[in-house]
Amino acid sequence: MLNRNLVLATALLLSGSTTMALAGGPNVEVMHYWTSGSEAAGLNVLKKLLEERGVTWSDSPVAGGTGMNMVQVLRARIASDTAPAAAQMHAQQVQAWASEGVLTDLTDLAKKDDWAKVIAPELVPLISHNGSYVAVPVNVHRSNWLWYNKKVFDSAGLQPPTTWDEFNEVSEKLLAKGVTPLALGGQPWQELDLFENAVLGIGGADFYRKAVIDEDEAALRSDTMVKVFDQLRKMNKYVDSNYPGRDWNLATQMVIKGEAGMQIMGDWAKGELSLANLQPNVDYGCVPAPGTKGSYVWLTDNFGFFKTKDKDKQAGQLAMASAILDKGFQEAFNIKKGSIPSRIDVSMDKFDFCGKAAFADRAEAQKSKKSLPSLAHNAAAGATKTGVFTDVVSTFFETPSVTSQQAIDQLVTGLKSAQ
Repeated sequence: MLNRNLVLATALLLSGSTTMALAGGPNVEVMHYWTSGSEAAGLNVLKKLLEERGVTWSDSPVAGGTGMNMVQVLRARIASDTAPAAAQMHAQQVQAWASEGVLTDLTDLAKKDDWAKVIAPELVPLISHNGSYVAVPVNVHRSNWLWYNKKVFDSAGLQPPTTWDEFNEVSEKLLAKGVTPLALGGQPWQELDLFENAVLGIGGADFYRKAVIDEDEAALRSDTMVKVFDQLRKMNKYVDSNYPGRDWNLATQMVIKGEAGMQIMGDWAKGELSLANLQPNVDYGCVPAPGTKGSYVWLTDNFGFFKTKDKDKQAGQLAMASAILDKGFQEAFNIKKGSIPSRIDVSMDKFDFCGKAAFADRAEAQKSKKSLPSLAHNAAAGATKTGVFTDVVSTFFETPSVTSQQAIDQLVTGLKSAQ
C-alpha cells in the first residue's frame, strides 16, 4: 500500500510541474500505466497525432499491473483538486468515477461523431453513465490467450495444449527438458488472470457466467470450482522460483528467450513479441487458453476526462477524445499494442495472424454468446468483489497449505460480506 502522504505530495508536485508545462493553447495531461516498451510505443502514436493537431501533451505515467497504483495516485490528485485532464481506465473504473460526478460529459462529441454506430456495441454501456457518454474506448483486448515459444515446442515435439489435462502433460515434458513450463509474474492480478482462464477452460462459458459474473453460490461451491483450484495448485509446480513480484512483460521476455515454454496472458503480450521482432507462426504461436476455444474474454482500455473550467484543457480533452477514434490511430495503435480496434469499421488487412484471429474469434463468440467480460481486468465485477476474488486466489496460489475447499469457503464468505 502506498503511503497516502507520499502519494499526495507526489500528486501536488506533479500538478505544479505540469501546470507550468501546459500553459497556453489546447493541452492535455495524460495519466496512464502503459510503461512497457510496446505500451509506450502505442501511446506515442496518440501523442504524435495530438501534437499534429496542435495539442500539447504532458505525460504522467504510473507503473503497475492493472493500474491499481495509478488509482491511488489519481484519487490523491482529485482530492487535492489537481486532477489530470485525462486518465486511463478500465470499464468498472469508468463507472466508479462517473458515479462520483467527476468525469466530463462527452455526449455532444459522441453524437457529432456517431459513436453509437462505430464503437463495438458491447462497449457502449461501459463508457456510458445515466445516459451520457463519459469515456472513450481505445481498444479491445482478449485475455484468454496462450502464447508459446514455437522453437521450444518444435524441438521438444510438442503441440500447444487445448485442454488443461494436455497443459499438464506438456508442462511435465517441458520440465523434463529443463524448460520452465509457464512464465508468470507473482502479482495478484496475474494470478487472478490464470484463475479466470481455468474457470472458463474447465467449466465453460455458462459456468463462468454463474461463478464469476453472477457469483452464484452453488457454482462457487461446486465440484467444478474445486477442480479449478486444484488446477491452480498444479501450476505452482510449473512456474520458476523467481516468479514473485515479476512484471508481466518480464514474464513475456522469458518466452521470447526460450527460458519458458508458455505464457497465459492477454494480447498485450503480443506487443512485446512484436517489439522483439518475432513473427507469429514462426517464432511464437498464439492459441486460445486451454479449454477456451470458441470463447472470447474481453477487456477494454478507455480514457476518461476530468471536469475542468480551464478552456485550453477542455479543448485538449475533446481533441484527444476525437483522436482516439480516428481510424488511422485505431489501426496503428492496436497493431503496436497487440489488441484490436474499439471501432467496428477499421480494416484488419494490416494486422498479423494473431490480430486477425482475435477479430474473427470475437465475431464467433458474439454469435454463440460466449463473449465474456474479464474478471481480472475490471470488466466483470466492481472493485470490491474483484478484490475479494483477487485476495483469495492470490493467497491460495502463494500459500501451498491452503486447500481448494478452504479457498472456496473464503471466497463465498468474502463475496457475501461485499454485498
